[in-house]
Amino acid sequence: MLRVITYIDGFNLYFGLKSKGWKKYYWLDLASMSKSFLKQDQTLVACHYFTARIKGSRSSAQSEKKQNVWLEALETRSDIELHFGHYLQKEIKCRNCGASWQSNEEKMTDVNIATQLLIDAFNDDFDVAIVVSGDSDLTTPIQNVIKLFSNKKIIVAFPPNRHSIQLKQVASGYISIGEDKLRNNLLPNTIEKQDGHTLTRPSEWY
Repeated sequence: MLRVITYIDGFNLYFGLKSKGWKKYYWLDLASMSKSFLKQDQTLVACHYFTARIKGSRSSAQSEKKQNVWLEALETRSDIELHFGHYLQKEIKCRNCGASWQSNEEKMTDVNIATQLLIDAFNDDFDVAIVVSGDSDLTTPIQNVIKLFSNKKIIVAFPPNRHSIQLKQVASGYISIGEDKLRNNLLPNTIEKQDGHTLTRPSEWY
């Protein structure tokens, strides 16, 4: 059996779902979705999810709460490993009116994906890697891993409304994640943790 590891760009996936208005798929079981990509001669050995925690402000408090519930739900799965970057505050300025405001930019995801991909390739932990992202910043690490480890394949799985010509050109292959891959791979609506606490799918995500 060919060993497969998935590397999921959390914000690229999230904004792909958001662009389609698919809040009902935010309660996604990432390991189950990863398994739906596999061929008959393949087995999933790891699922890496890369994101950053939303940081509290009055406007983002509810989003932060819902994200935390989902991340806790993912942590109940032994076959998913979470990797966290961070937000960096930066000033945004309007070119037309000159007004400025503070915004948060998610950092580290690309670097974390590239690093984990290279480590796993070097340790011979996979035969096939599936990178869930449409971010062209991942072009160079994917290209170099394929060049250095010619016996390994890297497939790019594009989230909804996310594509990259550069990634298509350097990857061993690519697929687009259809709605069926999301609809059929959601977490249970309620999940009981080992400490007895129950996690419930947010009502806005139905």
